[in-house]
Amino acid sequence: MTNFGGDPVDTAQQHPDLGMLTGQLMRALQNELFETLAEQGHPDVRPRHGSVLAFLDAEGVRATDLAARTGQHKQIIGTIVDELVSLGYVRREPDPADRRAKRIVPTEHGLDEIAKARAILATIEQRLERTLGEQRFAAFREALQEVTGHQQAWRESR
Repeated sequence: MTNFGGDPVDTAQQHPDLGMLTGQLMRALQNELFETLAEQGHPDVRPRHGSVLAFLDAEGVRATDLAARTGQHKQIIGTIVDELVSLGYVRREPDPADRRAKRIVPTEHGLDEIAKARAILATIEQRLERTLGEQRFAAFREALQEVTGHQQAWRESR
């Protein structure tokens, strides 16, 4: 089926849907982030690792909390944590509040990656803000947060 009386491929390229746009934005951000991280001493980190590293703080967090924060299944988070343990970015420690539970805690190498990733992302945002202008970028960010929140609520409304 075609929209606007044209070829579907041309239409998709001229009028990309929200999924295409957000996917392209995410891939472009990830490409710059992970290429720069590799240049700064973290060549083993992959986009999938960001679903753990981006949500850690220095004190660490339980895997179940990571799953809730990211919206991913605990088993997926567990697999990613296993990879990050083997790469030296995190370690598992007993949770002081419940010795039966484990917290995922960043190592010094992990803390370095987290700090560098945040600085790289801040630089990207500053560049985009200069490109769009402060008000347009703030409005874009606010609208994107609102749209994301509405879309995340979709599952809860079912």
